[in-house]
Amino acid sequence: MRLEGKVALISGASVGIGEAIAKRFAREGASVAINYKSNDDSATRVMKSIESDGGTAKLFKADVSKVAEIEQLQKSVIDEFGRIDILVNNAGVFRTVPVMETTEEIWDEQLNLNLRGYFFMVKTLVPHFLENGGGKVISISSIAGTGAFPNCPGYCASKGGVVNMTKALAAELGKEKINVNSIAPGNVATPLNAHVRGPGNEEYVELMKTLTPTGIDFMDPDDMTGAAVFLASDDSKMVHGETILVDAGWSVW
Repeated sequence: MRLEGKVALISGASVGIGEAIAKRFAREGASVAINYKSNDDSATRVMKSIESDGGTAKLFKADVSKVAEIEQLQKSVIDEFGRIDILVNNAGVFRTVPVMETTEEIWDEQLNLNLRGYFFMVKTLVPHFLENGGGKVISISSIAGTGAFPNCPGYCASKGGVVNMTKALAAELGKEKINVNSIAPGNVATPLNAHVRGPGNEEYVELMKTLTPTGIDFMDPDDMTGAAVFLASDDSKMVHGETILVDAGWSVW
């Protein structure tokens, strides 16, 4: 098991990509701190699933767009497990809104969680990493951060910010043996994009199949976990500031 004895804090781990990474990390031997904002039932389901497979997981409810809650969250995880070795910034929000319909509230909601929250999750944890001689940071970006799409300017801005912030943090923290990297998923079937995959969107789904050389419309959240394990493990100790595209080949065209 590649993460034996490690403690991982994963934000937004009650559904989607965060849930998949939490379960995979537990199978790889990590103790998992499942952060979530509001869905108690879903978070409990993930924890019980991990425990039923022989893993270790605990629930930590917090809004990671708020610095005060980030600080309390990390303190609670350290009090529970004794340390944090791996941080996965995954919590996010996605709004499909044209430019002229993007309000201040819609813009701020996405930037506050998807970018600002990610930064302060790292900043708050750096002193602990320094005490422990290093650590791993994995932030979830998107192909919307390496490219661009219409009708989601706030989301593209936030995820593009994650890509470049990852480089900036790596440039500063690499000498402290803190690896900062990100994953840019392509289309992944999660609750965030359920509104574009449901009834009435058949034409859109078929279009997605034509945009990857693999003919895949939406990947499974589990497809993201291999890259996450690599970046969380010692195998990636010389990887700093990278964004790994896991997009079913979307980016080759």
